[in-house]
Formats: sequence, structure tokens, C-alpha cells
Amino acid sequence: MSGVLPSQALEALAEAGAILSDRPLTEGQVQPASLDLRLGARAYRVRASFLAGRGARVADRLAKFTMHEIDLTGGAVLEKGCVYVVPLMERLALPGGVQAVANAKSSTGRLDLLTRLITDGGTEFDRIRPGYAGPLYAEICPRSFSVLVRPGMRLNQVRFREGEAMLDDAALAALHAASPLVSGEAVISEGLGFSVDLRPETGDLVGYRAKPHTGVIDLDWVGAYEPSEFWEEVRTTTGRIILDPGAFYILVSREAVTIPPDHAAEMAPYMAMVGEFRVHYAGFFDPGFGWAEAGGAGSRGVLEVRCHEAPFVLEHGQVVGRLVYERMAARPETLYGAGIASNYQGQGLKLSKHFRG
Repeated sequence: MSGVLPSQALEALAEAGAILSDRPLTEGQVQPASLDLRLGARAYRVRASFLAGRGARVADRLAKFTMHEIDLTGGAVLEKGCVYVVPLMERLALPGGVQAVANAKSSTGRLDLLTRLITDGGTEFDRIRPGYAGPLYAEICPRSFSVLVRPGMRLNQVRFREGEAMLDDAALAALHAASPLVSGEAVISEGLGFSVDLRPETGDLVGYRAKPHTGVIDLDWVGAYEPSEFWEEVRTTTGRIILDPGAFYILVSREAVTIPPDHAAEMAPYMAMVGEFRVHYAGFFDPGFGWAEAGGAGSRGVLEVRCHEAPFVLEHGQVVGRLVYERMAARPETLYGAGIASNYQGQGLKLSKHFRG
């Protein structure tokens, strides 16, 4: 059956040698519909972001663009505003009918830590062609905060597909009718639309804005940092805020979202028609996210927002993006939030797991 491959199929791929690694896969690395990827022991500070290009190897590009090499073994700081390429522990030897797409993990996106996958012969970020055999690399660009990293850290993830998986609008409407996907009215057009919440039920806190000059964040430290040292609170009583060019915000969707167990979803990262900003750097939603039986009962989508060229007025209820739903090839043996460490099940407005509160 075609669709997104569930956890048990990923484990079978690993056993068959289609997913290879320098070290055995660790507990929790296989997620319900994706595989977490681990940083290797070295990082390369490069002059600029790049793709390998058709017929070329990433290693050859690194030989041209590397400024210096960094040993991550004892921990190393990746500086804000710099671009790094890190060979990953995992590599692939995919069957001809299996392709893959990568994305940043939720905590990575909430730190404005731009992380993209690149491959040999790749002409797009975060896309792995069917039958790809070769190494994997993470391009990492800290945008708001410098971060301390070590080998084995998991900043991005990869989702594998076989055949056609995406639901068209008719299938999405039928799924919503059978099992509501969103609180309130469903806006369905090339996916499920979602809007921003700037009128909270209580209080006037609607989001956070990254401070420009902060300390380093150790990505292994959970619940360790005081939010006020890294974030400014964004408050409004008017249902309206103005996004500043170059600033990074954490906001939240007005709608509570549900991903049924037989489906997965991906948030479209940018919609040019809604304004000069990008929404959501970490776009994977696993089967069971917001699902009542997995402890969700609907979960808000946290919006990672970066404004681009001009100040932009954002209004309460404004549609800012869409969720694209996909069929699973089979139901995962474990759902998001059910028996696994899921930091964001049942979430509302929430910073990454590194912060207190």
C-alpha cells in the first residue's frame, strides 16, 4: 500500500540495510512517521549555503567552501549568523520506489535554528530522490541564538514515502466530515488552512519575540533557561501586531488541530500570498497529534514566524498557512503522545523544551 511509512516500516528498512548508521539507532529515534537524524562528530564552517547539484558530491563542495573544521566531540558552539555543514551519522541505500523528505524538529524550529538536509546530487533542500544511496548532511544556520551542539544530537528528521500519499481537497473534506481535523470551520484549499490567534481567551500575551543579544543555548539542557533572558513577550489588546523585518516570533494558531492515526501532515512553510513573512520552520505533524485517545483532544499549532522585507500588520484570525495531509501506508504501532516522550501534545502557546514554564 502506498503512503507515508510508519515506525515499524522504518525499523524494517534499517534491518534490511536501507537505513545505515555509524552507530545503532537509539531509543526514541524512530518516531511514529519519521526518523530523527543525528549529528556526526565534525562540523564545517562554510562561506555560504549550497546544494551539491546534479552529479556532484557534497564532499567536493565542502573542499571548495569550507573556512574551518570543528570537532564536536567535546561540544562546540555554532555561532549565530554563520552557516555550518555537519555530516550525519545516518546514510541511506533506498529501494527504487521509496523517496523521502526532511524537516527540522519542533524544538529546532522554535529556536530559529535553520536546519536543512542536503545530499549528493541534490538540487533541492530537504528532498531525497527515490532510490538514493549515499551520505546525509545537515546544513545548520543559527538565526537568533548561538547554540552548543554535540555528536548524536537530533536537530532534523526524515519522513519516507512510497507512491502517492497526499490527500486532495475532496479527500481532505471527507476525512474532516468523518473525524473533525480542526476546531471551528475547516478552510480547505490545497490543504487545511490555519490562522493566527491574537485574541487569547485570557490575558493579552499572544507570543514571544527573540531578543537580539543573548547567551548560548545548550541543546541538551531541558527546562534550564529563563525565558525572559532570551525572549520579549508580545502583548496586545487590539487583536493586531506589527511584525518587524528580520525579527523572529513565536505565535500560535487559533485552531486546535488533530491528526488521525492513519494520517500524517506537513505544514507548508511559506505562502507568498499572505504577506512578507515565513511561517513554521518545523513542519511535520505525526499521527496522533492532538488525537483525544493519545492525550491530545486537539492541539494548537505553534507558528515560527520571521518577517522579511517590510513591516507587516498581522490581524487576529488571518490565514497564515496550511496543513497538507497524507495517508499513512499503515497505522504506526505507537502514536504521537501515546507512550512516547512527546513534548508538545496538547500544547498552546509554548516555547521550546529548553525553557522553563
